[in-house]
Amino acid sequence: MRIPIRLFLFLFFLPITSLFSQQSTIYTYSLKEFDKAVSLYEDQQYASAQIIFKQVKEKATTEGLQSDCAYYIANCAIRTDQDNAEELINRFVEEYPSSRKQNQAFIDVAYYYFDHKEYKEAMHWFERVDESVLKESEKNKFNFEKGYTYFDAKNPKKAKSYFSRVTDSDEYGTQSKYYMGFMAYESDDYAEANKQFDQVSGNEKYAEKLSYYKSDMSFKAGEFQKAIDLGIKAMPKSTPEEKSELNKIIGESYFNLKQYDKAIPYLVGYKGKNGKWNNTDFYQLGYAYYVQKDYENAVSQFNKIIGGNDFIAQNAYYHLGESYLESGKKQQALNAFKNASEMNFNLKLQEDASFNYAKLSYEIGNSYQTVPEVLLAFMTKYPTNPNNSLIEKLLIDSYISSKNYKEALALLEKNKTSENRGVYQKVAFYRGLELYTNSDYFGSIAMFEKGLKEQKDAVITARTTFWKAESEYNLENFKDALASYQQFVDLPKAKETVEFKNVNYNIAYANFKLKEYDKAGDFFQKQIESNKADKFRLNDSYLRLADCRFVTTKYQVALDAYNKVIESKSVDADYAYFQKALCYGFLSKNSKKIEELNAFLTLYPKSDYQDDVLFELGNTYVAENKQDLAIKAYDKLITGFKSSSYTSKSILRQGLIYYNSDKDDLAIAKFKKVASEFPKTPEAYEAVATARLIYVDNGKVDEYASWVRTLDFVAVTDLELDNDSFEASQKQLEQGNSKQAISGFSNYVAKFPNGVHILQANFQLAQLYYAEGTESKSVANYEYVVNQSRSEYTEQSLVRLAQIFLKDKNCAKSIPVLVRLEKEADFPQNKTFAQANLMKCYYETKDYSNSVVYADKVLANAKAEENVKSDAQIIVARSAMQTGDEAKAKTAYAKLVTVSKGELSAEALYYDAYFKNKDGKFELSNTAIQKLAKNYSSYRYYGAKGLILMAKNYYGLKDSYQATYVLDNVIENFTDYSDVVEEAKTELNKIKTEEAKTNSSIKG
Repeated sequence: MRIPIRLFLFLFFLPITSLFSQQSTIYTYSLKEFDKAVSLYEDQQYASAQIIFKQVKEKATTEGLQSDCAYYIANCAIRTDQDNAEELINRFVEEYPSSRKQNQAFIDVAYYYFDHKEYKEAMHWFERVDESVLKESEKNKFNFEKGYTYFDAKNPKKAKSYFSRVTDSDEYGTQSKYYMGFMAYESDDYAEANKQFDQVSGNEKYAEKLSYYKSDMSFKAGEFQKAIDLGIKAMPKSTPEEKSELNKIIGESYFNLKQYDKAIPYLVGYKGKNGKWNNTDFYQLGYAYYVQKDYENAVSQFNKIIGGNDFIAQNAYYHLGESYLESGKKQQALNAFKNASEMNFNLKLQEDASFNYAKLSYEIGNSYQTVPEVLLAFMTKYPTNPNNSLIEKLLIDSYISSKNYKEALALLEKNKTSENRGVYQKVAFYRGLELYTNSDYFGSIAMFEKGLKEQKDAVITARTTFWKAESEYNLENFKDALASYQQFVDLPKAKETVEFKNVNYNIAYANFKLKEYDKAGDFFQKQIESNKADKFRLNDSYLRLADCRFVTTKYQVALDAYNKVIESKSVDADYAYFQKALCYGFLSKNSKKIEELNAFLTLYPKSDYQDDVLFELGNTYVAENKQDLAIKAYDKLITGFKSSSYTSKSILRQGLIYYNSDKDDLAIAKFKKVASEFPKTPEAYEAVATARLIYVDNGKVDEYASWVRTLDFVAVTDLELDNDSFEASQKQLEQGNSKQAISGFSNYVAKFPNGVHILQANFQLAQLYYAEGTESKSVANYEYVVNQSRSEYTEQSLVRLAQIFLKDKNCAKSIPVLVRLEKEADFPQNKTFAQANLMKCYYETKDYSNSVVYADKVLANAKAEENVKSDAQIIVARSAMQTGDEAKAKTAYAKLVTVSKGELSAEALYYDAYFKNKDGKFELSNTAIQKLAKNYSSYRYYGAKGLILMAKNYYGLKDSYQATYVLDNVIENFTDYSDVVEEAKTELNKIKTEEAKTNSSIKG
């Protein structure tokens, strides 16, 4: 059956319509909800809108509706800062590539971020937009905003390409031209910048900003007055950062117009780039102050230019030097001129700086170079400089005033001229004195002889002759010294010298050492008569006069002189009193002698001569037949002075008293005590010999033999051979036949190791070895002597051993010998010698506590010489520094400043400066360092260390330039002292790190 076409169509559409009706209901519902969500979205209720969009998307049956929902869901996520917003956008693009909203999604997100000033994010999305499908109405906004994101990202090329598309736009044209002008300004294209800025100058919104930029462009174009006018106009409405830059523009414009007074307030108002100035900034402000003669402020700016090495830095350092000079700061000026003189950007300025540097070096000294070197270098480099005649005069005088005699002499010997002969003579003399002060007597004699070849100045010739004699005296060449002293006296100008007033004293001592006691006494008398003002020499002259008269048996004259010493209460009064008592004995006044000896024991209870007095008292009582009193005197000595050289003698004397009084048992007991406690000494042998007589007289030979066998030092056989051998050697010694004497004593020691004379033989052999210069051979024999009981040879052997070990710088061996010598010495000078060298040895072995103990002993010893006390002070000071006791070190160094000479003075001055720096007294510390540089420049180590202190002082005084410049020079000029260089580098790094915080020109 054929169905009519119309009916067929009806039947065909009926189910479809039915189906469509069902779907339309759902779709209609979804669109309602979709429209509702869109409405919420447009009202910026993104969270609510997103929820509905998600619900609609889940139920939507068409791809179009799903893609629209996905678009809005992602947009809502963007606007509510959801973490997965970008993921949602990207998913939308991937899942719905044909969506008509894809490009719009990118645009919307880009605009959103742009509106929120998140330009980097905006640019990311702008770059994903397909610009070819943009509507005409949308292009201007898109191009401007995309261009701005490139502008914000510092990409002027791309920014300009987009801004240029909207220059004709009413809405965006003015802004685009402004930004293109700004980019041209930033790239120093001022013609293009002015072109763009001129097109927007009528816009009130940009007018204020344009004044700032045009001011800067005018400055850079050299139109300084215009820059000033525009800058002042722009200042009121500028930001703080812009005001800082405008201050710089206006200040520098005034500076270039040489209107320095007007420049200053604006230059001061500049805050720097990122809070930092550069060297040019500091220079301009400093120079403006300099021109206004405000030197203090000029210095405060110039000295912030650290490590500069260009035209500006050279100018700055030169004017810094002049500012320092105007402020009376010569040391700082010297450093500044030195720095400027080492740069060659401006040759005329370099020469002027070099002249000032040379002149100041002469005036105040120089720690970097010797003053003569500086002056000679200037004349060599600038031979036609009009100031060279002045520099020549300064050069001649500097040889002496700088006290750098060693290098001065070397320079003079290289430049020998007839005009310099007088200067050479003076420098040779002062160099000789310097060597003499350092105990280099051979060196000083050689130097004095050089000076005597150039007799241009009669006074210097006389003084040179005198000090040559002093050097010879210290080398124990007493005959040569005496001849030189006499030569000095005969010179016509000798009386005009400071040395002349005490020459009799020196001549007297030379004779004294030669044992010409009558002559020595006469000259000591002349010294007493010619110079009573010098109390030390006066008292010593009386003492030595007395000794000379005593030796030549003129006891009454000696006694009168000893009384003068006693009356003066000098340090030798105890010795004089003892000698005075001896004089009474030789004048046959034993009762007076005994009276004075007993008085001595009361008057001088701590004297080193107490044991001498007791022994002499006992002997005198014996002479006066007062045996009981003699025994008591000897007992006091034995009890109180167990280590005295008189102890064995006193016991022996007691034994002899008992022997002569027929008290044999008491005598034997004393003799046995001597033999037991002091074996191998002459007293022991005498004790054995006298005991033998008693035993024989009493018929007790067997008892004697039994006792003697217990003594390992008595050989009862071969006694005659023993004596003959020793006497033969002794005769050779007495006749001056040293080699034969050495051979004889050596044979005796080998053949008779327990001989009667073994102790004396060892001592004599050691003395002979020592005298011929083979000290090492003498050691074994001296050690034999000191290892035996105390004898008359013990003290001298200890002294010799100490001298040998000290000469070899062997403190390990020296110390035990010196300890014994200090304890056992009868002669005060030997005790002083022991203490002084124990002090030094303990210091050398880093036993600082013991070193200080002995230094204190030396300082407390009134008889210690001044140079030894000076050594003690330095030991105390150095040890205190090593142990961290800076308070004690400070006191010790303060004393040294007033008494020391040569290198010790340099060290003391350094620490004077060191402690002043510690106390924050920076100016006073620098004064001490300047004195060190001027007077002790030859001691370069302390000069270098002083410069580091000077740098610290300058930094403490806010003078960064001086601090860094000084440290740079230490690093460059003192490479011989690695410890000093390392310290300088550490300090320099500290300062540069700190200064880099405010100066952009400083590179760490």
